[in-house]
Amino acid sequence: MAKKNASDDLLAPVTLAVGQEDLLLDRAVGQVVAAARAADADTDVRDLTPDALPPGALAELVSPSLFSERKVVVVRNAQDLSADTVKDFKAFLAAPVEEITLVLVHAGGAKGKALLDAARKVGAREVACPKMTKPADRLAFVRGEFRAAGCSATPEACQALVDALGSDLRELASACSQLAADIEGPVDEAVVARYYTGRAEATGFEVADFAVTGRAAEALERLRWALAVGQPLPGITFALASGVRAIGKLATAPRNARPGDLARDLGMPPWKIDRVRQQMRGWSADGVSVALRAVAEADAAVKGAAADPAYALEKAVVIIARAARSRG
Repeated sequence: MAKKNASDDLLAPVTLAVGQEDLLLDRAVGQVVAAARAADADTDVRDLTPDALPPGALAELVSPSLFSERKVVVVRNAQDLSADTVKDFKAFLAAPVEEITLVLVHAGGAKGKALLDAARKVGAREVACPKMTKPADRLAFVRGEFRAAGCSATPEACQALVDALGSDLRELASACSQLAADIEGPVDEAVVARYYTGRAEATGFEVADFAVTGRAAEALERLRWALAVGQPLPGITFALASGVRAIGKLATAPRNARPGDLARDLGMPPWKIDRVRQQMRGWSADGVSVALRAVAEADAAVKGAAADPAYALEKAVVIIARAARSRG
């Protein structure tokens, strides 16, 4: 989990979220925004990137409002701010404005270090969000997710989940949330195996493999077989989500990157990189977005948001298969 410094006031004038673990960075931002809106439901949130912050723009953002409402200004990739804009931020740090909360999302490292140092010098609240590269860190993360959800999970179950899902924290967090919501009582290794490994996993990923390559008829045939024999629906939605996310991650990766580097950076084994490359040929960026929305709706349906979760899964499979042919 993200590590915080001694000051844990979510509404501190300045919060630094430092690191490269996207899930933890997003959570650090979300916690500040939630706290601000709890204090003032009309809080104005501005979520910006460096290209939207030329010199002088910050002064307008933090100027007092006519109605004196609270404002949260989130700056993503703060290490990429121009030198002149950094001067504006340093001036703000030296004299923060009441009712303004600034959240700087910074990758850490040498680039943009002057802004990082200036924020630390004035006592900014800091949340460390480093990449979790060690299996032990991911295991600790899973344990923390179950604790936060009020769910008891055995050490063997936590390890089995990490072994099954790998290094993607979003997938691990989603799986913990799913198990905590679906399972009454402790989560043990048998539960993880039922949802994410063995026959159910193979069936779900067969459905996903056909769907993400545009073969709707084959995907629906496998899906209906899985439904007929009582395969767990959450395992199928997880497989669909994994397939679409893998395509999205690889599509945005550097084209000239070596397979070994991609495998490390994306948390996929090298053989999967090759397979996803073949699957993504018909995909467009819009297609990935459409498919992810369809998976999210299906996931909500199998968790009780719809009267007919089987129909919702079939609909998602058809949408994904169409999205797989969206390029061109």
